[in-house]
Amino acid sequence: MTILYIALALLLAYLLGSIPTALWVGRRFFGLADIREHGSGNAGATNTFRVLGPKAGSSVLLIDALKGFVAAYFLPQWLVAQSAVAPEHELYYRLACGALAVVGHIYPVFAQFRGGKGVATILGMMLGVAPATVGVCMLVFIVMLLLFRYVSLASMTAGVCFALLQLLPQFRPAQPFLVYVGFLLAALLIYTHRANIGRLRSGTESRVPLPWVKK
Repeated sequence: MTILYIALALLLAYLLGSIPTALWVGRRFFGLADIREHGSGNAGATNTFRVLGPKAGSSVLLIDALKGFVAAYFLPQWLVAQSAVAPEHELYYRLACGALAVVGHIYPVFAQFRGGKGVATILGMMLGVAPATVGVCMLVFIVMLLLFRYVSLASMTAGVCFALLQLLPQFRPAQPFLVYVGFLLAALLIYTHRANIGRLRSGTESRVPLPWVKK
């Protein structure tokens, strides 16, 4: 039964991440058949901001982050409650379930394996693992977004910030391997934003529309 519980939790984490929030919000509330046919072609919060505006983008961002948080925080707690894993091993399953939610978001089974870039889901995942560090990174994200209006740049900066913060004594995790996880996630964010990096360098990256900023 232990293996079945673990397999079920991991499967649920992937399926939770696979919920194509941007795709469904676009269809249900905006009559958009497939948001991946517009903007950057991704089914994530960034492209939703770009194509459908701040309200839709904020909703998608919140829900996608919630997917990562639920997978990383509640599913491992359920495994511990079922005595499927020992409490001292819960952190490993937080990371495993969170990672599968991120994989589900990037390669969603409910949307032909074409999803978003995983930024919001990674945010939710790490909020369930290292909330203090993520809190600082969220501030970095907001400041970068307000200054430059590039979600891609703000996301990559916040991801690198998360990895670097864990090297400082104030944010150093009790489990040293989390430092490597932080750098791995930062590398993943940069990899999934490689097309954005090209557009940033060429000056063709789209800016997020802010209501109080005139075009």
